[in-house]
Amino acid sequence: MARSAAPALDRDRLVGAAFALLEEEGLEGLSMRRLAARLGVQAPALYWHIADKGELLGLMAQDIYAPAYAGVPHAAHWRDWLRGFGHALRATFATHRDGARLCASAPAPRDRDVADHAARIAAPLAALGLDQGRALAFVASVISFALGWASFEANGPMHDYLDEMLDFDESFDIGLKALVSGFADACPGR
Repeated sequence: MARSAAPALDRDRLVGAAFALLEEEGLEGLSMRRLAARLGVQAPALYWHIADKGELLGLMAQDIYAPAYAGVPHAAHWRDWLRGFGHALRATFATHRDGARLCASAPAPRDRDVADHAARIAAPLAALGLDQGRALAFVASVISFALGWASFEANGPMHDYLDEMLDFDESFDIGLKALVSGFADACPGR
């Protein structure tokens, strides 16, 4: 009886298996050797599709950020877009074990034109009247806030400790609103 061939190895399959391994083992347990074993191949086979673990983490981070950008509700003002993005990002980080830690440690994409990538990140806010420089600074600040918050939430002992003091959802919303409201001081013509 003939054995069925394993599905072809490609980037999507590789990243999907990496997420499954991340859920089971956490970021510390995500290694190229373990990933190869999960896929039923030898580790060198992975390097036909990705350069190294850094590129894998970058691809995984892209897959975490993408639904956050797509999940921002329609906004009539840049402040509303940033608040929507902050909430969508926090929710996306929570969908993956160690999602915030992975995004905080993933190297920058190697295969992207920096100017083009910056323009795409800034585009939703530029459409709402911000210049690219401010848009990028504001997005980076919201990402940093959400990363920090999600890290506290994912840290079991710290989460339990903070949970006795505050409501995570309400406190995140208060902090995000304060952060975004403060950006008005950085805008010309205020």
